[in-house]
Parts: sequence; structure tokens; C-alpha cells
Amino acid sequence: MYDVLAIGEMLIDFTPSVRGVGLADVPAFEKKPGGAPANVAVGVAKLGGSAAFLGKFGDDPFGDFLIGTLEQYGVDAVGCVKTKEAKTGLAFIAVEENGEHEFHFYRDPSADMLLREEDIREELIQNSRIVHVGSVTQVLPEATAATRKALELARKHGVITSFDVNFRLGIWRGREAEGKQKILDTIKLTDVLKVSESEMVFITGTEDVERGAQLLLEMGPKIVFVTLGEQGVYYITSKHRRRVPTFRVTPVDVTGAGDAFVAGFLRQLADRIQGRGIEYSLSMHEEIEEMTRYGAAVGALTVSKMGAIPALPTKEEVYQFMYRGAKGNPLRIPTQE
Repeated sequence: MYDVLAIGEMLIDFTPSVRGVGLADVPAFEKKPGGAPANVAVGVAKLGGSAAFLGKFGDDPFGDFLIGTLEQYGVDAVGCVKTKEAKTGLAFIAVEENGEHEFHFYRDPSADMLLREEDIREELIQNSRIVHVGSVTQVLPEATAATRKALELARKHGVITSFDVNFRLGIWRGREAEGKQKILDTIKLTDVLKVSESEMVFITGTEDVERGAQLLLEMGPKIVFVTLGEQGVYYITSKHRRRVPTFRVTPVDVTGAGDAFVAGFLRQLADRIQGRGIEYSLSMHEEIEEMTRYGAAVGALTVSKMGAIPALPTKEEVYQFMYRGAKGNPLRIPTQE
């Protein structure tokens, strides 16, 4: 039984040798594994959970490298498929001094975008506690149908569904309305939804976090997270809502921060739902807050290092950070219950 089955893209992140310059001025890049769903799968595994990945890779050296990376970190690669129809996706990244990043993708198309319904294995979904997906792979209709099939199968078997919007404007430029509709369709099949503040504004049209989160909750999820950068994360369920502060760290690279948060939360949720179900696990705000703080700690540790997958912390590192030396903000930001 897997704690989390992540479905979608895994690609090569080329991270810059220097910070503070644009992509055109970066003198050299270093090859590192990345891709939001893959980050979540590896994050869960490094936190002591059981994870599997389902996705499509190019039949090329980069595909071999990525599948090997999953196996290196203990992620079951049984759902990984190779194709000769396209090459493995690449992403070149520039990092500003404050850790914010700029992406340029080579995916026209890339292998992950060619995921099809026949690649979705029902037995993997049936043997998972949580199925997690993103939006990047869903550019082409076939991959959208595959993602929908995975979520519908999860619902059929009583498996919790998780969706991190992770909307990349560079991928959807000129097709923003189509991308938004695909996001809305996916949200309807989602139990755990995570968006950034800008994604919330894009989807709901409001900049008010409480209002935007409420609108997203009304679309079907059981819990909605809106990540707010240094201001922490806001969550809402049918019974509880609260803004949870983040931990104080010096950001080095924010690539993968949201994925790390999701991995931390889902790792905690997978443990708690055994024999109880998601409704019970989300019925008490103390439990939600504990899981959310854990996710925030995983995210904080990740942004303190370069890269995405290499920066994801282990269970022991999170424990040390949270309970034996972290300088977390002890003040709760007041919100209306």
C-alpha cells in the first residue's frame, strides 16, 4: 500500500551557477531532477513514507537519469513508462537574490505530456491511500483525459485525491482560458487542494484570501490551502479556517517550496487516515494545524538549499528543525474562525 501515488511530469531542472541574473546571462547550468508531482513523491519517501510515481519519460539518457533518481530515493517507479515519441522535458531556471525564480521550458511536446489513459494503472491507484496530480502535464487533451481517469478511479476506490495547481504561465501563454477550465474541472475531483496566492486570484478573480479560499472550497475539496510565501499558509475546511505562520529561514532557492509543503502535509495525512478516513482527520483544527505546520517546516528547509529534489529534507532533519532549534514564529496570525 502506497501512502502517495504521484502522477504527472518529471523533468530535468537546469539550475544556474550564479544567482541574481536573468536566464540569458547565466554562464552555466547544473542538471538536477525536478517536476512538481515527482518532487512530492520523493518528498514523501524522504519523510519515511511509501511513494510511487506514474508518468511518461523519453527513451533517452535524461529519462534513464530521472527514473534512476526515483529509485535512488526509494520511490517505486513501477508506473514509469518510456516512449520514443518525444524526449524528456527540460526546464532552465534563473534564481533572483531573494530566491524567486524564472523558468524557460523545452516541452513541445515532451514525453510527460503524452501520458494517455492506457498508461493509468488501476491497481496502482487501488493500492494507494492518496493520489496526487498537477496541471503541467495537462496541456494536451490525452494527458488531461489520463489525469481525469486517474482521479475518477481514485474516487471509485475510496482513495483521497490531491491537486496542486502549479500553474505555469509560460506553458499556457495564449491558452490561459483553456488552462483555467482544466484546473476547474480537476478541482471538482479533488479532496486536498493547494494553490498559491496568485493562482487563487487567477481562478477566483478575488485578491481576498479568505473569500478566494471559500470559493475554492465550494467547488468540492474537503480542504483548501493557499500558500502566502513569507506570510505562511491559509487553510479552510467546512468547519475550520486559519492562517498558519511559516518558519524563519534565509531563502536560497524557492523552487519546489510548494511541492515540499504538499509532501509534508500528505505524509502526515496518510498516517492519520488509516482506519479513520479524511473527514475525521480534518474534523479537529489542532490536527490540521499540526499537519500544516509540518508541511511548512518541510517547505522552509527546502528553500534553504538549491534545487528541488536534492533540497527536500529527511524525516530526521524536519524533526531537528521543528523541535530542537527551529526559530519558528510562535505568534499565530489571528483570523476569524
